[in-house]
Amino acid sequence: MLIEFRVKNYRSLRDEQVLSLVASKDKTLQDTHTQATGIRAALFLVRSAVVYGANASGKSNLIQALQNMRKVVIQSATYKPGETLTAQPFRLDADSINQPIECEVTFLLDGVRYQYGFALTTQRVVSEHLLVYQAFKPQRWFTRRFDTDTGKDVYEFGPGLKGPKNLWEGATRPNALFLSMAVQLNSDSLRPVFDWFESRLFIINESAPLTWSIQRLQQADGNQEICNFLSSADTGIANITVETRWVQFPRISLSDLGSMTHDAIRNAVQFRDGKTEVQSGEIKSHKLRFRHVTERGEAVFDEMDESSGTRKLLRFAGPVLDILRDGKTLVVDELDASLHSLLLRELVRLFHDSETNTGGAQLIFTTHNTSLLDAPDLFRRDQVWLVEKDRDQASSLVSLSEFSPRKNEALERGYLTGRYGGVPLLNPLGLKH
Repeated sequence: MLIEFRVKNYRSLRDEQVLSLVASKDKTLQDTHTQATGIRAALFLVRSAVVYGANASGKSNLIQALQNMRKVVIQSATYKPGETLTAQPFRLDADSINQPIECEVTFLLDGVRYQYGFALTTQRVVSEHLLVYQAFKPQRWFTRRFDTDTGKDVYEFGPGLKGPKNLWEGATRPNALFLSMAVQLNSDSLRPVFDWFESRLFIINESAPLTWSIQRLQQADGNQEICNFLSSADTGIANITVETRWVQFPRISLSDLGSMTHDAIRNAVQFRDGKTEVQSGEIKSHKLRFRHVTERGEAVFDEMDESSGTRKLLRFAGPVLDILRDGKTLVVDELDASLHSLLLRELVRLFHDSETNTGGAQLIFTTHNTSLLDAPDLFRRDQVWLVEKDRDQASSLVSLSEFSPRKNEALERGYLTGRYGGVPLLNPLGLKH
């Protein structure tokens, strides 16, 4: 489970911001909305968190910062020498624009707490560190820092990290993470940290890849689970079949392109010198057929005959069911797009239900849907976060708990009237000054 995410100097997040999933001492909804950890530093973690804020307040930047961290961990070992890293510092003051971006996550995996972070510019990794809490006291497995005087990285290793550390150090390029390179060179000790980013942290926007759901639909049990999931949302869908075929390209129609997986599209299309080139060959394409049944008859529809809300729910069905089953962390930007408020509430409740969330899965999402704030027993105060920009256009992140709202307070009205921040300061149509 994710315990905490820290970020500094990434886009509008100039100053260090902390998203904490550590539950407060409030006992409200503790049995359903929190998960016991067995560690003293964070006895309970919340199973979901929602982030509110005005348009352009920095909500998406928070998600993108975590997404960029995941990308660098997974991909940096494969970067070519001199290949630039993705680092977008705060650009509205001279000090920040020349400083590295900083990210750190703390997570719990198999009873062990890991605290991993790094700082980087577009040119190189400036620092990197890993602390491991196998007991209450941390072990510093490694630190790395760039020495500007010598132009070299300086490493320090702790006894907890096993393996050919000097080999991994020598193989790590300036634009690669030591963690990523060591895992590529078969570090068993660091593999759990890498795997958490790659396999247990899922970050998607409102257009989740359809691939995950298609894979489940092609399995008998998975197909039934997804159909039940959609049926419970009153979509009227009784059954979904997947028709698979091989498509020749470059003669690919727009409908074929829509049913192709991301990997297939990436294989079919390449970008050279700013131009798009379609490669020759054939790829696997999937066509979905939706069967609706009523008392007066039945019919089969194509994917595009379904509503945008149904199509979006289908895209989320695969990832959500996998994450609930395996106890992973799902992060979604603008989860409410195309979803009815009642449906969104039920999606959140899946993560709070011990029967559906058996492994400590977590859901973190941004939204503008303020009706969730007053939905009965949907959120504890420590699950609600607010993002707001100051006069310098720098974003700040604060928990609703810090405002100490009363138990029966109308949170939606309080939020919309600006009591907690995170709402736009409107100048009607921008016409009055």
